[in-house]
Amino acid sequence: MAEDRQDRRYPQNLQGVLQLAVEAGSAAEGPAPIEPMSEERKTWLREALAEVCKGQMDEVEQMKQCLAVLRNEGTSTSEREGEEERDEEEDEDERESAFEMLSELCENLDNARDLMILGGLELCLSQYLCHVQSGLRWRAAQLIASCAQNMPQVQVHLLSMGALPKLLQLTDSDPHPTVRVKALYAVSCLVREQEAGLQAFLSHDGFSVLMRGMQSENEKLRTKSAFLLLNLLTSHPEQKDTVVSMGMVQQLVSVLRTPHSPFHEHVLGALCCLVEDCPQGLKDCTNPALGLEELLRQRSRELRGKEESQVKRLSRGGGGGDWA
Repeated sequence: MAEDRQDRRYPQNLQGVLQLAVEAGSAAEGPAPIEPMSEERKTWLREALAEVCKGQMDEVEQMKQCLAVLRNEGTSTSEREGEEERDEEEDEDERESAFEMLSELCENLDNARDLMILGGLELCLSQYLCHVQSGLRWRAAQLIASCAQNMPQVQVHLLSMGALPKLLQLTDSDPHPTVRVKALYAVSCLVREQEAGLQAFLSHDGFSVLMRGMQSENEKLRTKSAFLLLNLLTSHPEQKDTVVSMGMVQQLVSVLRTPHSPFHEHVLGALCCLVEDCPQGLKDCTNPALGLEELLRQRSRELRGKEESQVKRLSRGGGGGDWA
């Protein structure tokens, strides 16, 4: 028993305590008899709760330290001017490290809420989404996404501060590809399963941003734009008429005419959504002038030929290997 107590690792946060409770409950067989808690168990419980509170407080302090770095606190202007050896690159590295630490900490939902309370999200929006350094812009967008994911309270807070139009603008026109991808990730976290986010997305012409994303040269941005479009059409079929009225069918078909890419699967999925229970979408897709049916037949033949060619090459390669 003493060895078991020494080997036991105390949970570091509330999620760890809940997990411990689940494991303890699943390990029990049948209702446990009601017995007075022994002094040993009382001591263990007090220590476990103390560790949880200490661990959570430690993480809050870490977040405060990171925010101090991002706010550039603790160093006066005269001191910074006197540090000739300290250049902008070193300062940027420190800030990037602070963002990475915050993103890791905010995978814990409690920490994401605490960062919101500490003013970290306002800092991201006011200073870092528009920062001259692209490495800081995309890390700020990533932190916003980490905090907003599966957190309605944080989502509403960000939407109330006008985060979505800023993120859509970055997605649409930032010169750095990673910034555009991370900004779209944050947009996704604010609009999926969030009605207020969807309405803000619509009012800022979000579907057009996705369409331009699918036409970009950035493979990741194309893929994620197509995936979010498919997700929104699946979750909100009432938006099909709006999307079709924008000429989305014609735009999606033009995307399919580009050299084949894995993200075309999501584009085809979006087209399938637009012909189901959407008369105008079906009419657009079957318009002979669009040539969609012939395009699909041609692409099917091309892909089938590639597969057969790959199989033949593998067969020849495998045979040679066996005889070597």
